[in-house]
Amino acid sequence: MAEFVEVLRHLSAAQKPAKGVSLYTRFVNRPAGRVLAALAYQAGATPNQLTVLGALFTFPALAAVALLPPTPPMAAGVGAALAMGFFLDSADGQLARGQRSGSPSGEWLDHVLDCVKILALHLVVLVSFYRFFALPSPLWLLAPMVFQLAAVVIFFAGILTEKLKRRAPGEVPPDAPPAFRAVLLLPVDYGLTCLAFLFLGSQDVFLAVYSTLLLAHVLFMAAFLVKWFRELR
Repeated sequence: MAEFVEVLRHLSAAQKPAKGVSLYTRFVNRPAGRVLAALAYQAGATPNQLTVLGALFTFPALAAVALLPPTPPMAAGVGAALAMGFFLDSADGQLARGQRSGSPSGEWLDHVLDCVKILALHLVVLVSFYRFFALPSPLWLLAPMVFQLAAVVIFFAGILTEKLKRRAPGEVPPDAPPAFRAVLLLPVDYGLTCLAFLFLGSQDVFLAVYSTLLLAHVLFMAAFLVKWFRELR
């Protein structure tokens, strides 16, 4: 037990800064991922193994959304599996920093799987809407497409901006206060989107939650693109 606590402390010291992350990532996902990373550290696992394990939680859950009629038990299982996949997505990076075993190939694998998860998540919602939902209008089938577009653009543009800033550092406009920013970013946290699937068994509730997150992603996409472009000028 003492060794496990020491490993947790070591991983915590190697944690990324809290700047630029939401309340969920900071206070739920990263701490849970740290526990999993500590267990993996003691077991001698590698970051890539955690990345693949996270995918093994995520993709079967997404397949279930497309293949099975939504019920409350199924929704609970999907939501829990997606959340665990996201915990492991945090754990692999923390383990890599703790072991000092990060590599370009590991980062590549992590980002590629993240991109596939974002694409697949909204694709299976579209399939579920078409197969199992009594939608108020066929126009609702556009919602997952727009959500997917916004989520992928935010993901890609964010990574590209970070890479370009490293190549051409310059004066960066002042950001929002950390506490306010952490709250502001909550609606576009992937973890919150995962938790939305807990409501999949109730059509009206899921449509309300999903459409709210969709609107947040579209608004944030527009705001982020303007912000990032100005920072790189």
